[in-house]
Amino acid sequence: MNYSFEYIDIVLLAMIAGFIFLRLRGILGKRNGNEENIDSSFTKDFQTNEILKNKIKKNIFDEEAKEDFLKGAKIAYETIITNFALGNLKEINYLLDKKVSSEFHHALNERKSKEIKSETTFIGINSATIKDHIKKNNMLEVTVDFVSEIISCTKDKNDKILSGDPDKVKKVFDTWKFSKDSKSNSPNWLLIDTQL
Repeated sequence: MNYSFEYIDIVLLAMIAGFIFLRLRGILGKRNGNEENIDSSFTKDFQTNEILKNKIKKNIFDEEAKEDFLKGAKIAYETIITNFALGNLKEINYLLDKKVSSEFHHALNERKSKEIKSETTFIGINSATIKDHIKKNNMLEVTVDFVSEIISCTKDKNDKILSGDPDKVKKVFDTWKFSKDSKSNSPNWLLIDTQL
């Protein structure tokens, strides 16, 4: 009788091992020969960034450079909107010009002194288009029109809604200006104006 339990244990352990193997294979996949060589991909991405950096230095702002810029601008836009709504300026200071950072700090301090809470849910960006781009000495400036969807409201300390609607998605039209020193090695553009 004891021997039959050992066989059942072995069969159960084999079934568990088989199940785990199949789950891992389903999650991780299997090699099919179409895997990208990470070394060559890194070199390609690095070369693309170098080409973009060289184009910016030469003031070539072609369609490819605009497309790459807009990808980063969309990420920055969402990051800035959501962190400002949460009051997390430390998370976005590296994206803000000193003037804009000061304006944001002032707005947050005013909101805090009046005991106003902001609730914002970022739905997404409908469109982002470059309105203008210029070069002043070494500084590149790009103005972008954003159309986004956001759920936003402000509440007092008693959770009474002061403005907005926590259940309604609203379309927001923003025009922001970004700037970058063409001689800088930093890949970051700074937000220099939101009141256009």
